[in-house]
Amino acid sequence: MQKSKSAPDYILLLTTLTLLSIGVIMVYSASAAWAEYRFEDSFFFLKRQLFFAGVGVTLMIFIMKVEYWTWRTYAKLILIVCFLLLLLVLVPGVGLVRGGARSWLGVGAFSIQPSEFMKMGMAIFLARYLSENQKRIVSFKKGLLPNLALVMSGFALIMLQPDLGTGAVMVGTCVVMIFVSGARVSHFLWLGVVGLLGFVGLIASAPYRIQRITSFLDPWSDPLGSGFQIIQSLYAIGPGGLMGLGFGDSRQKYFYLPEPQTDFIFAILSEELGFIGGCLILTLFGILLWRGVRAALAAPDLYGSLLAAGIVTMIAIQVMINIGVVSGLMPVTGITLPLLSYGGSSLTLMLVSIGILLNISRHARW
Repeated sequence: MQKSKSAPDYILLLTTLTLLSIGVIMVYSASAAWAEYRFEDSFFFLKRQLFFAGVGVTLMIFIMKVEYWTWRTYAKLILIVCFLLLLLVLVPGVGLVRGGARSWLGVGAFSIQPSEFMKMGMAIFLARYLSENQKRIVSFKKGLLPNLALVMSGFALIMLQPDLGTGAVMVGTCVVMIFVSGARVSHFLWLGVVGLLGFVGLIASAPYRIQRITSFLDPWSDPLGSGFQIIQSLYAIGPGGLMGLGFGDSRQKYFYLPEPQTDFIFAILSEELGFIGGCLILTLFGILLWRGVRAALAAPDLYGSLLAAGIVTMIAIQVMINIGVVSGLMPVTGITLPLLSYGGSSLTLMLVSIGILLNISRHARW
């Protein structure tokens, strides 16, 4: 395949940078009070987010110039490394425990979350396997079952941390990739039933997950316990109204909403910038996903189409889950809002994945 000299999708690039810029600003607004109280430095989270954003944008620009089929060559190695990292994080004394989950590996003053790498690693590998074995995918035993076994093995390791949110994003991304590669609808109907039963089993196996479901249905039944986050999030969104309270004027970020700069940053944004600000963010995500789907449909080969589809699906699922949780439409789970939430691994890996998507757009047959 010839190296492309086409320009990347500048609308996709500009939309990404716009979301990232808004995210950096909102991380400062949401975290300043908490950072001042905890670290005596109101700029603590802002400085770290700027560092992560700088690293991420640098990697995005670099990877945008790396031909996307290069990742196909190293797909197996990437997946093996991701599995090894997931195993390593489970080792006592090695993996770091935060929020009740052993999901982190410490690297100097920073830490990485291996499950974030697994989402992208699995997408890269599946894009290669499915593009090279497309005829097998119509067979349950020879095509669908081996892929699902691989995906569920990664999901099982993530659940040992446990991290249901990240695991659900990975599985959802892989299922969509398998489906669009040509798998039979009848197989997915049966798997949907099995998956639903398995999901119910996972919820029933952990009391805190049951509490999240009951608090989702009626958060005011336990306002100081399992329903606390949802209630405080709604107290942020509601007063925002049409125009918002004004940038920096959120009330809920003053120790009412825990860690407002991470999973619930959309609630603070809605409180300060109102309905209009929330709609702006949704519009920007809509543009990003539209340009990603466009690149997937116009990719010159099946591998590029499947890889782009995987990246777009991963972003879409995270956006839907995060905003669904923040607005009380879904049970609480730990999922960051792409490009906006504070976080090193999630932000960097998201920008890396968009870098791959931008390279695919360079080869697209518009």
